[in-house]
Amino acid sequence: MMGRVVLSRWGLAAVIAVLAAGPWLTGVQGAETDGGSRSVAVSVDPDRVPKGRPNASVDLGTDEGVQLVRGAWRYADAKVVEVPFRAVGPDNKPTGVPNMTYTIEPKAGVAGFDDSAWSVLPPTQLAARKSNGLVSFAWYRLNVTVPERVGGFDPTGSTVVFEITVDDYAEVWVDGELPRTVGARNTNLIQGWNQPNRLVVAEGVRPGQRIQLAVFGVNGPLSDPPMNYIWVRGARLEFYREPRAIRPTEVPLEVVKLDAGLDAVIGKGAKLQKLAEGFQFTEGPAWRKVDQSLLFSDPNANRIYRWSEAEGLSVFREQSGYAGGDIAEYRQPGSNGLAFDASGRLTIAEHGNRRVSRLGQDGAVDVVADRFDGKRLNSPNDLVYRSDGSLYFTDPPFGLPRFADDPRREQPHFGVYRAAGGRVDLVSAELEGPNGLAFSPDERFLYVGNWADHRKVVLRYPVQPDGTLGRGEVFLDLTAEAGEEAIDGVKVDRAGNVFVSGPGGLWIIAPDGRRLGVLRGPEPAHNFAWGGADGRTLYLTARTGLYRLNVLTGGGT
Repeated sequence: MMGRVVLSRWGLAAVIAVLAAGPWLTGVQGAETDGGSRSVAVSVDPDRVPKGRPNASVDLGTDEGVQLVRGAWRYADAKVVEVPFRAVGPDNKPTGVPNMTYTIEPKAGVAGFDDSAWSVLPPTQLAARKSNGLVSFAWYRLNVTVPERVGGFDPTGSTVVFEITVDDYAEVWVDGELPRTVGARNTNLIQGWNQPNRLVVAEGVRPGQRIQLAVFGVNGPLSDPPMNYIWVRGARLEFYREPRAIRPTEVPLEVVKLDAGLDAVIGKGAKLQKLAEGFQFTEGPAWRKVDQSLLFSDPNANRIYRWSEAEGLSVFREQSGYAGGDIAEYRQPGSNGLAFDASGRLTIAEHGNRRVSRLGQDGAVDVVADRFDGKRLNSPNDLVYRSDGSLYFTDPPFGLPRFADDPRREQPHFGVYRAAGGRVDLVSAELEGPNGLAFSPDERFLYVGNWADHRKVVLRYPVQPDGTLGRGEVFLDLTAEAGEEAIDGVKVDRAGNVFVSGPGGLWIIAPDGRRLGVLRGPEPAHNFAWGGADGRTLYLTARTGLYRLNVLTGGGT
């Protein structure tokens, strides 16, 4: 299948014409695959290609990645061959006099093409320069089998995106199809010089489903061929699952009792229920009493979601934390902590915008805080209102693309702030990663968690009459506990017990510091909110899922 490109009197213009020729399709066509799921060559509208961080990703430029999908890259040069054709007729179709023109061989994109005689290209050799250089063409083929799991992710029902960057141009066939729709910006066709082709190749997949990928590479620009060759800069599969509500389903809950006082908080036979799934990373829940619904963030997806018993799951707000052109640099550009003020207005900690905003009933957005001492905040993370209307919030660097080392950082510290009466005051600057925070029921104390691997602590600060904080003391130290998590969400119940997201699970601590117990569900809970008609339901945002747990004591802050 190896061959040299040969051009005769028709020249390069004819080659370009042939590349553009082919049977016109009226829309996207797909093929039914194993399990009945639909593989599609591409979404006609590129805006349908999922954005944001995928649930899982496979690097097809590594041995491990290709082995996971049970595939093998195969390569062959393509060549231009002279073939008989017809000149254009009165009907603008090839019905005129016979002539000679050119086509590409082999036709390796079609379904059922036999590439068994082609050479196997090790994944680590995708960057090897191929073809004969100058005006040249090449085929890369890979048969993919959807794996049972990608890391800890079950791909069942997900959308699969294929991304490949060929130096210099590429066209991508999926399951024997190359959709072409007049006027559409089809992402399987040439995207530009050294630009990635990024397209949906299957939706609603099942493990074991096979997807055939054939990539036609072109050395370009064609009108001025460069003194180089064809090669692949990178290739990967990404798996996305749109979040969805599910019927409340009981899931495993391990209750580790450390003190008899736990019985007054968590009743015997307590049940943990899963309510929704498929998120990238859930955070910052807040209960909205007016319609008995829960709002919560997915900072990775840059969204705020709404869930209710009656209506299920919906997107409440897109671009919840950032809309800048450099959003791809951010790991968590979206909102994090959410809270409602006494008037029912939603207050939002926006990572990428580096501010705290408040959403009015009419949809207008007011900036509560975006600077201190004339300098921009880092990335506000969590927040809580005091009964006097003042707002306390934490400002670690975790929303910045490079965290503490980000060159955009302006504040010399990672602070806890108080916003009231149009002022923003720094009330603490002693933590490396101030995160979750909550008031004691009498508001005499403010608890603040620290996300830092070397210091997994919760500090308790006395609140002074003017709203400033006194000297903090270590209320809980979990640094020595097993588990990769540090301190994230902090909530307090009506009895003053402190609920802490920390290493090893959800810790429940008595007001006097006694460790009452640890709760462990299927995923680490990163934050929580009191809700329900009686305030006795604890809603947990836990990475990819939303859960709830009935608690005997119930709602505090």
